[in-house]
Amino acid sequence: MKMIFTNEEELKSELKKGNEKALSYLMDTYHQPLCLYVYSLSNDSDSAKDIVQNIFIRFWEKRNKIDGIISIKRFLYKCCYNEFISQYRKDKKILAFEVEHVNALEELIKDENEALLKRQIELLKKEIQNLPPRCKKTFLLSKEDGLSNMEIAHKMDVTIKTVEGQITKAFKILRTKLGDQINPVLFLLFNSKKFNPNIF
Repeated sequence: MKMIFTNEEELKSELKKGNEKALSYLMDTYHQPLCLYVYSLSNDSDSAKDIVQNIFIRFWEKRNKIDGIISIKRFLYKCCYNEFISQYRKDKKILAFEVEHVNALEELIKDENEALLKRQIELLKKEIQNLPPRCKKTFLLSKEDGLSNMEIAHKMDVTIKTVEGQITKAFKILRTKLGDQINPVLFLLFNSKKFNPNIF
């Protein structure tokens, strides 16, 4: 029979005792939401699952320190974000402008603000889809496919000036929704060297 914990203090107490049913309850409750959260950051389902699994393993191994955790939910989300950033730093050679945007992302999740970051990512995805068709295509060729303005102009059979105009138009539209945070969130959404913030 599945054990139910009515409050967090009871859950923390049983976890500290090494009650594996408490661990099962924790994983049943948070595994899927955490995987979806990390996937929203990485766009890599396998990586998201690995990160969440590692967080649960480390959490269980260090359960004797659980008294210092105010909110298990917030702690798990914060650990997942930190692990994502750690993996990103390890797996990629971060350029100077990338460091700037990764640092900006770290600012976004201070004070347990992971939910805000997730909302901004989802908002950006939605607003990109709502861009005018030609504007959207040009923007995604630049940001998602990493093409240069010249390559886009050749592919779409337009002038470079037209490409620049469409990308600038897209950026202005998106900025009205995300404000000054648009560059770090764009960088995270297209998390690779394909994203060039200097294009604007």
